[in-house]
Amino acid sequence: MPKIKTSKSVAKRFKKTGTGKLKRMKAYKSHILTKKTAKRKRNLRKATITDASNVKNMKKLLPYI
Repeated sequence: MPKIKTSKSVAKRFKKTGTGKLKRMKAYKSHILTKKTAKRKRNLRKATITDASNVKNMKKLLPYI
């Protein structure tokens, strides 16, 4: 059996935590920031855990991470 290739685009966006969960940055922080409140932008800075419904697909894209 050949090895499975890691999706490099996904590997750059997700990191694995010590417990094996996937950590990601939040979206909507790149442009059109003037109408977003300071509180909203501040909360978008923080990383978050990937939702359980998406983890199965992410594990296929990241077989060795």
